[in-house]
Amino acid sequence: MHCELVVPGLFAGDTEARAPALELLLARGRCATAESLGLEGWLRTAFGVDAPALPAGALTLLAGGEDPGSTCWVRADPVHLRLARDRLIVVPDAAFAVSPEEADTLVEALNRHFAGVLELHAVDERRWCARLEESLALDAPSALACAGRDVDLTARIGGEAGRRWSRLLNEAQMLLHAHPVNQARDARGEPAINSLWLWGAGYAPQGLKARWQSVFASDPLPLGLAKASGAQPRRLPETAEEWLAQAPPEGRHLVVLDALRGPMALGQAAEYRESIDSLERHWFAPLLDGLRGGRLDMLSVHVPDGASSFETIRGDLRRFWRRRRALERYA
Repeated sequence: MHCELVVPGLFAGDTEARAPALELLLARGRCATAESLGLEGWLRTAFGVDAPALPAGALTLLAGGEDPGSTCWVRADPVHLRLARDRLIVVPDAAFAVSPEEADTLVEALNRHFAGVLELHAVDERRWCARLEESLALDAPSALACAGRDVDLTARIGGEAGRRWSRLLNEAQMLLHAHPVNQARDARGEPAINSLWLWGAGYAPQGLKARWQSVFASDPLPLGLAKASGAQPRRLPETAEEWLAQAPPEGRHLVVLDALRGPMALGQAAEYRESIDSLERHWFAPLLDGLRGGRLDMLSVHVPDGASSFETIRGDLRRFWRRRRALERYA
């Protein structure tokens, strides 16, 4: 069995993060360099999606068990816009909690207000999608990728469509600002959900063929791609031992470990180190044991934003002269 891990943010350069099992796998394996990409860009390339950007809206619906049909969808995620001097800073939902009840209430209010103009659907409390009547050329990454940055979303659309969406978003922001859900959040000292972040516009991809028999992830995008390509989508278990018990004993399987993305984007050094420690205990060390014991034939580690991939087989572990290096040495 060949296990392929995708671990964005692994080489973020935190000098205090150590992972002995992972460091051994990287040192003993074979390294290949690649283009530096975010997770969405890596997935688009790996699954062969023929589009300028990953259609995140349609894929999120697919992962949620819904049919996007032949309609264009866009992700319209809840965010907090924070005023910093003369700029508006994007605070993604990874930085604050949103309850399912809050999400449903706000989406219902927006749909009621924009009836016939905009249709929103909350796949879950943090991932909202909007149906579009026409395709939208939207050059925008996810809110997480833009955390802490001053980004004018409508400027990335341009033309009459950009002006139309600018008016719509301004109207949505006024509605959200005055909504009782946000008044209650403000009273509790929580960030208001005061805007929508548009990204990932497009149609459900057709004709994809996966390299993997199954795809394990917590993010809906790889799960949606699995459905679109004929691979088996599976929710990410808590540990590698659980994964080994679930995965078929043969074939090629993709596992997306994205726990580092949030702490890295939000500049949370302590949380980043805790996530590295957790991945080491629950994933890297058990998978190294699985490789040593013959439960795995090959283990690959892809670091999209680190422009590197590593492949290790059991025999590689005998290359004792290849010494471990700290993770920041790969940055």
